[in-house]
Amino acid sequence: MRVIVVEDDPRLLENLTKVLARREDFQVVATFGSAEAALAADPWHSGEVLISDIDLPGISGVDLIAKAREANPKLLPLAYTIYEDRDTVFAALKAGAFGYLVKGCSAEMLESSIREIVRGGAPMSPAIARRLLDRFLEDVAPEPAEALSPREVELLRLVAEGLLYKEIGEQLGISPHTVHTHIKNIYGKLHATDRSHALRRARMLGYLDPPDNSPLNT
Repeated sequence: MRVIVVEDDPRLLENLTKVLARREDFQVVATFGSAEAALAADPWHSGEVLISDIDLPGISGVDLIAKAREANPKLLPLAYTIYEDRDTVFAALKAGAFGYLVKGCSAEMLESSIREIVRGGAPMSPAIARRLLDRFLEDVAPEPAEALSPREVELLRLVAEGLLYKEIGEQLGISPHTVHTHIKNIYGKLHATDRSHALRRARMLGYLDPPDNSPLNT
């Protein structure tokens, strides 16, 4: 398996290269300390797997993965980083990463992940897999008994338009406190934790579709 490695820490880059070189079925065909150097060399057709840090100086690893995949759609990027937050994970996956490993994993896990990604798998560090599962569970549709009322849907549409509580209250003829109470009830019915989560749930359930397509009319 031909591997390209992009890592800005010289010591870690050297260690990764040594670890992979110990295996007869691995060949490190190119190493780079920055996304800019990698893009200038354009090595994407020489390798099968790209191991890239995400927090690179200059052009980020996320952007590098996207550009590398654009140059060679068959390339299999594997994000390798210290970041475990959901935004970074989803950004990397959206850019084209087929796996996501947190730095500090064992050499054996790194090696098995490379083999897995070539076989068609999507290797993830356990903590990352849990975050993806949590996100999936967040988006499970609420029970029909927790459907929103027409008034709550009206209010939620105004929230989606970006209006503040005070502006919503003025438009609906209610106080900001009442708006806040409605929002709290909406969060509870949608099992949402914050505004963006509530809006995502609402869109999934069709509450923000044109009125004729709303769940309230089905």
